[in-house]
Amino acid sequence: MSLFRKKEASGAEKPEKQAVVTKRNLTGALEIIATAVCVVGVVFQLYNAGFGAMTELQLRAFHWMYIGFLGFLLYGINPSRHTDKVPVYDIIFAVLTAACCIYLFFSWDRIARNFGFITTMDTIVGIVLVLLVLELTRRAIGIPLVIVSLIFLAYAFFGGHISGIFASKDFTLNQVVRTLFASTDGIFGMPIGVSASYVVLFILFGSFLQESGGGELFTDVAFGLVGRFRGGPAKSAVVSSCLFGMISGAAVANVVTTGTFTIPLMKKGGYKSHFAGAVEAVASCGGQFMPPIMGAAAFMIATNCDVAYGIVAVSALVPALLYYFYLFICLDAEAKKNGLKGLEASELPSIKTALKKRGHMLIPLVVLIFLLVSGYSPGKSVFWSIILLIATAAIKKDTRMGWKSIVHAIQNGVYSAAAVAIACACAGIISGVISLTGLGLRFSSILIQLSGGNLLVMLLLTMLAAIIMGMGLPTSAAYVILAVLTSPALIELGVTPLAAHFFIFFFACISTITPPVALSAYAGAGIAGSDPMKTGWTAFTLGLAGYIVPFLAVYKPSIMLIGTPFLPSLIDVSFSVIAVISMTFTVSGFLGKRKLPIYIRIAFAVLSALIFLDTGNWADLIATIGIIALWAILHILQKKDASQYPPIAAA
Repeated sequence: MSLFRKKEASGAEKPEKQAVVTKRNLTGALEIIATAVCVVGVVFQLYNAGFGAMTELQLRAFHWMYIGFLGFLLYGINPSRHTDKVPVYDIIFAVLTAACCIYLFFSWDRIARNFGFITTMDTIVGIVLVLLVLELTRRAIGIPLVIVSLIFLAYAFFGGHISGIFASKDFTLNQVVRTLFASTDGIFGMPIGVSASYVVLFILFGSFLQESGGGELFTDVAFGLVGRFRGGPAKSAVVSSCLFGMISGAAVANVVTTGTFTIPLMKKGGYKSHFAGAVEAVASCGGQFMPPIMGAAAFMIATNCDVAYGIVAVSALVPALLYYFYLFICLDAEAKKNGLKGLEASELPSIKTALKKRGHMLIPLVVLIFLLVSGYSPGKSVFWSIILLIATAAIKKDTRMGWKSIVHAIQNGVYSAAAVAIACACAGIISGVISLTGLGLRFSSILIQLSGGNLLVMLLLTMLAAIIMGMGLPTSAAYVILAVLTSPALIELGVTPLAAHFFIFFFACISTITPPVALSAYAGAGIAGSDPMKTGWTAFTLGLAGYIVPFLAVYKPSIMLIGTPFLPSLIDVSFSVIAVISMTFTVSGFLGKRKLPIYIRIAFAVLSALIFLDTGNWADLIATIGIIALWAILHILQKKDASQYPPIAAA
């Protein structure tokens, strides 16, 4: 009996409707006001990043003042019914948000001198702001995050009525409002602090880079490098989405930005619609943890672990590369079994021409990476990089930005950052309640009890929680909540703090391609015109390395390149690469154009698992030898079978 089977034909695809756009297109006087607010807000934040003019809480209040104001202008009361008209009550909500922040801005010194004591007026303003944050979150992010926030608020007020390990005490309205409004533990806590200090500026950097033609440079270079190879359109899409995604740090936004170009090109190259949408989703998802910039939560990791951001970026490098390495192998296997070829030379952009026209735009990016790695704060690094980017863009006519282009880049950057900031503000409500009630420590104890002290079980529980939480929440919000609830338990079981936070962060990112609520995949399906669930499950398969690599970071922390000598790190990385290759045989079920039987796929899976888990160096070595030997045997048998079994025809 042959070890290879014929490929089964896939079924037909279902069309999918375009996603609803919920953000308003402002016109007239409101557009002028919104643009002015964006410019003023960015100028003040840039000045503060460079010269540190405001206190921590004042910066956060200022940041939310203009983000909240713009939020009510941009997002309508009913997200499912898009209209560009801004009703009077939204203008009132916008003004109220700004007024609450201005009030706190000038009242903070008094509150601090009174050791956190707040007046009746402080309480009223705080209640109004909390309600406004919840309403804006419902509009911009969705109802799930609001529901979670309300559950936590209910726990703060009625926790005394709960018995058992979740038992707390009933906190007064004054106590809750003081934590959420007049402290750095609530709305103006660490999440919005990261948004104010780093995220909006890094998104602004990406916006300037895109406006000056840097995005086009990434795309041209990506297609010029790998477009001619087998499965070239998909591989090029991965490279371009990775390059742009590591700047933007936003999976869904990256899909709708680069996907409008890459997905049609993949379909033209022979890939099915659902597969093209899935590739773009998985590639964009990886941008959230691909250094140097990564997503908003990466800056929160640096804050929580009290390490330089450069250390977080270096730690994420190998796991991110393993993720994309697996994706590349899967794409190559798909192209090979379907007989897909690369693009013709006439269809490819010239790398030389692209670099000649826009190559100088790489200078600010290189400088940004250098500053981050050198130990400069993210704020100062991105401040000087933005200044350098604007100056560098002016060198050539093709990249030069006039005042209109600069204002447009600022506006796009702030509008893109708004959703992240809104999620961070609402996440602050949840983290504030957790801090007030001490729920984090009790939840960690519960997890340890449920796991029985077994690290693998604890990791699986954390993974499940992160995926479920991430399905309904943005990455940053999901990470903030779970970092408080689960990281102490992981650390108590012996996981290093950086690996524990990285584990949570990675799964919060991966949740965007995890069915049944795979937001990045659904965005890709909308562009591809494919069935969203089919696209989501395909994305899950293509991104499977993302579900394995976090376990590697825990069991083999040497792959994070921190605190481990070079040789052990090199050995563990090499074993990990072999395991990733083996896993592609399990998932794709193909070797070349021949389909593998289930027991061979299981064998590759078991051998991969021996490397992924903490089974010891000897087990890693034996598993590696087994993988290589099994591949060699199958390769020889495939050649012998070629005369008896002709190659499978392309789909």
